Amino acid sequence: QVQLVESGGGLVQAGGSLRLSCATSGPTNRRFGMGWFRQAPGKEREFVAAISWSGGSTDYADSVKGRFTISRDNAKNTVSLQMNSLKPEDTAVYYCAADRVFRPVVRGTGGYDYWGQGTQVTVSS
Repeated sequence: QVQLVESGGGLVQAGGSLRLSCATSGPTNRRFGMGWFRQAPGKEREFVAAISWSGGSTDYADSVKGRFTISRDNAKNTVSLQMNSLKPEDTAVYYCAADRVFRPVVRGTGGYDYWGQGTQVTVSS
């Protein structure tokens, strides 16, 4: 059973930075595509970023492109999301997810098989 645990959330002022990490355990994550999603109160969970199992392909939501960077370290079984120039509208619970199908990165929540519990990110104005 694959388990995902997020960390690194917190409270930051607008314009600041945070780095989220997702640690995976269980079967190796090397062939899993990985994604980050977020969910603000009263809103649906939305795609933020994704990375292929090799790390060679990434995808970003338009709202975070140029500000967020997704990366992975397969030797350490971790995936990270570096978030810069944070805005109040980035406030949400951030979730890490794993796609066990070997394919190009996907954006839909239905394309992911395993999910973490989430970490809160709050950006004050």
